[in-house]
Amino acid sequence: MYQISNFTNNDDITTLASLGAFTVLEYQRDLSVMPQDAQMAYFANAMNVRKRQVVCDLSKANGITLQAGAMQWTVGDVNATTGIKGVGDLLGKAMRGKVTGESAIKPEYTGNGTLVLEPTYRHILLVDLQDWNGSIVLDDGLFLACESTLKHKAVMRSNFSSAVAGGEGLFNLGVSGNGILCLESVCPREELVEITLQDDVLKVDGNMAIAWSGSLNFTVERSGKSLMGSAVSGEGLVNVFRGTGKVLLAPVAQGIA
Repeated sequence: MYQISNFTNNDDITTLASLGAFTVLEYQRDLSVMPQDAQMAYFANAMNVRKRQVVCDLSKANGITLQAGAMQWTVGDVNATTGIKGVGDLLGKAMRGKVTGESAIKPEYTGNGTLVLEPTYRHILLVDLQDWNGSIVLDDGLFLACESTLKHKAVMRSNFSSAVAGGEGLFNLGVSGNGILCLESVCPREELVEITLQDDVLKVDGNMAIAWSGSLNFTVERSGKSLMGSAVSGEGLVNVFRGTGKVLLAPVAQGIA
């Protein structure tokens, strides 16, 4: 039996969102500052640069899988494992981590206690995969945590040009199943544009798509039907999403924000 005080009930902390086992907290002010840092802390707070933290109630999920190094502290009946289910599973996860840029081994936490993740200045997005027809593909570095019932795989581009010319890697992390996914984004949810396609096409100049449905076909193509047309438009190559599904777009290309 345990009790946590002066945490979620602290008047400096508000709850931004809660879904499944995940609750997102935000610190309204950074009180742990010295005089020489006070000015920066003041203006950072004014521009919505605030610490955010994820709290996981393990009793509400059949295990939580984290990005390596994301755990800050746990309390109660909490057990940590590597999530490795044999040599074949280890090799598969190592290969997936190599091509997607994600950590090869993501620890899994089970039990009935509380798991608290490291605070971050990034924005936390909680995604129910039921809203994505059970499959989503993520931009590099977006994954933070998920329910352990979800499956991970490396998703390869539809053509090689996507890797060499589209501003993206050849592989991305795909997550599928029924459950909740926790993402770490440089953009707040309020600024992300959600586009729903029904047997249609979305063309994006730059790597502004941070997540898209696994059902979509992603390629990189010339913006015009010919090299001359692409040159005249000034766009050159664009990222193209075809089919039925959803795409989340950031307001600026990733790496520029």
